[in-house]
Amino acid sequence: MGYGLIAVRRPKVELIQFGVIHLSKYGDHALKLQKIFERVSSLIDEYNPDEVALEAPFFGKNVQSMLKLGRAQGVAMAAALSRSIPIAEYAPRKIKQSVTGNGNASKEQVAKMLMSLFAIEEMPRLLDATDALAVAVCHHFQAGKAELTAGSASAQRPQTKPRRATSSWEAFLKDNPDRIKPA
Repeated sequence: MGYGLIAVRRPKVELIQFGVIHLSKYGDHALKLQKIFERVSSLIDEYNPDEVALEAPFFGKNVQSMLKLGRAQGVAMAAALSRSIPIAEYAPRKIKQSVTGNGNASKEQVAKMLMSLFAIEEMPRLLDATDALAVAVCHHFQAGKAELTAGSASAQRPQTKPRRATSSWEAFLKDNPDRIKPA
């Protein structure tokens, strides 16, 4: 399970930390859930975030995998809720769209965009870490906050032309016809 922490210091967004909670060494599913709760709780205690964003459950063919993933997400949510931290959820396609401009982007494409945005020099071995960082970046973008700006740990969000903040989807579509793909 991955995690990503960013700091929003307007107008900059800085990478604080991202990584993976290694669970493969634990055989018992209940123990894995306990470790998720403990690690998420410790990250919350250490960094005191204002908000927590998670990838929403997605539908797949393997019911057992979906059940385990849902439990893990629930435990992470419980860790945040136990400290009265608001939670937001985003669909996988929304996260990819927000970060790369393509809702069907691969994990590698998401990772490369984040490497560019945050000046990360080496591709992470485990893409769960960049997936989690993408959720944080998506949450920031969806909240309508400042764009990423240049800096050692921050970068300008690549765009073909300057974008202005929009107050609705209608305004966004009108202002960004180049980002609309025919169905």
